Amino acid sequence: MADETVASIIPLHQPKKAKSRAKRPRTSRRRKPAKVAAAPIDEALDSETLIPEGYSWADAAFDEPPVTSPPSDELTPPRHKDVSSWSISPILLRAAALALAGVGIAMNGWFARSLGSSDAAGWLFFATGVAADLVALVVPSCAAALWQAQHRATSLAGWAVWMMTFVFAVTAGVGFASTNITDVTFTRASRVTPAVTAAQAALNDAMSARNRECKDGVGKFCREREAAVNERRQALDAAMQAVGQTADPQTDAAVRIVSWATHGALQPTNNDFAMLRLILLALLPQIGGILLMVGRSPK
Repeated sequence: MADETVASIIPLHQPKKAKSRAKRPRTSRRRKPAKVAAAPIDEALDSETLIPEGYSWADAAFDEPPVTSPPSDELTPPRHKDVSSWSISPILLRAAALALAGVGIAMNGWFARSLGSSDAAGWLFFATGVAADLVALVVPSCAAALWQAQHRATSLAGWAVWMMTFVFAVTAGVGFASTNITDVTFTRASRVTPAVTAAQAALNDAMSARNRECKDGVGKFCREREAAVNERRQALDAAMQAVGQTADPQTDAAVRIVSWATHGALQPTNNDFAMLRLILLALLPQIGGILLMVGRSPK
């Protein structure tokens, strides 16, 4: 009879515990087990008696958040900037480009001004030469940037303009270099050396002796004095030619170096090295724009 009474009092389906707002993983904090007062069997059991004593909904709301691992980006230590970006090479390359550009502008401006028949025409030529050199300096970098920005037509137009100004600048550089080299070589070749002085004095003596011998008519001794004059004249020409050969020692030394290095297989002439030097002197001051394009910092 007592068992039937208890069965009638205890509900068949006990209410489940209310779930917390968000499932939280268990933390390392341990809670003391709450003591549940034992209710007498004959008392009515409701949902409130099934909740442990001392438990509150605030505890469930303010539970510690789950411990999550930081993202992989935070675990990776910050990388230092690439040392190559701070390299001094681009700076030196730009400095060399600006130096060559300055030399080229001065050379071409000077030569262009020398072509004018009047002072006004000379200054107009000067302005044309300077502007052409500035265009040849700036256009390569701009054309390369336009090509990277997919403006291909504009970039090709810029390269076409650069080619025209580049050819103009190179021809002006050839004129400047050839004019100055010729003047210096002629000055060196016309200098008087002791050998030339001695040959000139010997020729003067031979001519005086011929004139004295031949004033009464042409005879045996007159013809001998005439032959001596010819010999002295040839000696003077040889002495002056030797001075002319040493007027440009660079080309002569280059010929001898190449012949020695190749054991005589190559025998260039002085004119070959003179042309090579002229091309380099005219070309190098005009590549400042290319150097600026190469030394441009990548984006």
